[in-house]
Amino acid sequence: QVQLVESGGGSVQPGGSLRLSCAASGNTYSNYCIGWFRQAPGKEREGVASIRTGDGSTTYADSVKGRFTISQDYAKNTLYLQMNSLKPEDTAMYYCAAATGYLSWWSLLLTSGYNYWGQGTQVTVSS
Repeated sequence: QVQLVESGGGSVQPGGSLRLSCAASGNTYSNYCIGWFRQAPGKEREGVASIRTGDGSTTYADSVKGRFTISQDYAKNTLYLQMNSLKPEDTAMYYCAAATGYLSWWSLLLTSGYNYWGQGTQVTVSS
């Protein structure tokens, strides 16, 4: 059992920055991969960024490369997503997710492999 709680969402102007946090609790040692997903109204949930706990390898969606950074604070058991140069198309509900099973490199940003989810935090980018 893993519990995930997101925070840090809000409204920001285009070009601005936000840092999302995901506090993890429970059996966090079972996590193989943790990541961030987002879902805009009327759209499918998509992977944004992920990090493998074993080796720290990170994966980013093409749409956020160079702008977003995923990181972990092991002491605080917290996952972060630093979002810079935000665009209106980044507007979505952002979810933290954890996978307890193995994920191949090509599935790291797919929702199917993740079995624990947070409640989400809203990010709105508008002028």
